[in-house]
Order: sequence, then C-alpha cells, then structure tokens
Amino acid sequence: MPSRRVVTGRSQEPRRRFAEELRLLRGARGESLRQVGERLGWDPSTFGKMESGESLGSPEIVEALDQHYGTPGLLLTLRELALADPSQFREQYRRYMVLEAEAVSLWHFGVSTVHGLLQTPGYAREVLTVGGLKDKELNQQVEARTGRQKLLVDEDAPPFRSILSEAVLRTPLRDAQEWREQLEFLLDVSERPNIALQVLPQSAGLYGLVSTDLMFLRLLDGTTVAYAESAHRGELIEENVSVERLRRAYDLMRDLALSPVESRKFILRMLEEVPCEPSI
Repeated sequence: MPSRRVVTGRSQEPRRRFAEELRLLRGARGESLRQVGERLGWDPSTFGKMESGESLGSPEIVEALDQHYGTPGLLLTLRELALADPSQFREQYRRYMVLEAEAVSLWHFGVSTVHGLLQTPGYAREVLTVGGLKDKELNQQVEARTGRQKLLVDEDAPPFRSILSEAVLRTPLRDAQEWREQLEFLLDVSERPNIALQVLPQSAGLYGLVSTDLMFLRLLDGTTVAYAESAHRGELIEENVSVERLRRAYDLMRDLALSPVESRKFILRMLEEVPCEPSI
C-alpha cells in the first residue's frame, strides 16, 4: 500500500482531500484518465469529475479504484467523510446539518417539497435548479443532499416521521419518469421500520403550520430544536418556549393526517396518475 501522506492545509476539507488523493494515486501510477477508464470499465469523464471535486462517484466505482490502486478501504472512507462533511452545504445550513447527524429522532412537516432526506437525485436536481444552482455547484449539492440519506439506513438509524401536505404530492416534476421514481422511492422508504410517512389531505383545512416547512430534532441531551424553512431562508430555533409552541402545532396537525397505511394508499393513487413512458 502506498505510504500515507501528511494532510496539508490545502487538503483538510474532506471533499478536496478525496479528489486530491485520486489525483495523487493516479499520478503515482503514471496513468491517464483514459487508461483508468479502460481498465476499470467506466467512462474516463467520470474519473475526471471525481478528481476535480465535481463528483464523489458511486460506492461501486470508488471500491473498484481502491482495488485498482491497492488502497483497500481508503478511498471509500474518504468518500464517506466527504458525504458527511457539513462544510459542503451553504453556511445557513451548516449548524443544522451537524445537529441532524447527531439527532436521536426526527419529525418533519413538508408544506411545499419532499424533505432532502427523502429526495431522489432527480427531485433534488430540479428543486436546486429552481433555487438558482447550476453546473458544478448543482452537481455537488445534489450529491451532498442525497448522500445524507445514509442517516436513515444505517443499522442504528434514528426514527423519522415525515408528514407531507397533499400539495407536495400534487406538484410533480417536469420529467414524468423522475416524478414516478420519486413517488416509488417514498413508497419504498415508508416500509422501513424507522420511518413513518403520512399525508395531510387538503380536506383537513387550515392548520397551524400552513406556510412552514419544519423539522424537529431531538438531541442526545434530551433537548429538541426546530428548523423552519421558507423558499428564501432557514432559521434554527432553539429557544424552549418557541420550540414547544411549534411542537404543539405539529401534534395537532399530525392528528389530522392520514395514517401511514392510508398514506401509502394515497401515494399509490398518485402514482397511478403518472403517465407511463411509451413502449418502444
């Protein structure tokens, strides 16, 4: 195995360190991107994007690179660190991201969009594009957002409840196939024992959180914080009285939502309305 290099100030940021390690390992072998692509069976541009920091690649590709360079587990570990690094998110979200990773349970309400923890790459890309991201930054944010889903599938994954307004499920993506994949993904995750997914029907009428996307995080010390988000800004709420007021509103709204079983049936009906791709 190649000797370990000292982590320099330039490479302390996990995503940059991952890309740097790939470049150094390939340089030590004297290989071109094309040669790596030919030997491993992937498009050379895929490795180019990884070495530039634009992409972290899939676990399968990174595992193949570990085998190719004789660094078992090293690159996979660096990829995991890059995915978990809060610094890849915009400043206003960074403290929230740290707390989200530490939470022992999570409760969410979505009035406008599916939460990032439940988004497919296609859904995340369209939401972030509408928000003004593009090119390299867009690709990085899509990867960072979907990478957070590891939080919900680990062996010790925390319980997560997500209540989605019916409006969320009636606002499709422009690409029908991407929308179908998002609905199918919601059905899949709703079967996990730690995830409860509920739909708040329009027939419930007005409710206390009518204009607020909200997440509650219960932390190890027993305290609960809330994160409220609009289209233009997010706010981390830690003051006990304010959090408790929001929790009461959430509990009242949860009583109006469909049960998890009825919610699955509702999503299935939405899925039936999505146009199928024409057969070839």
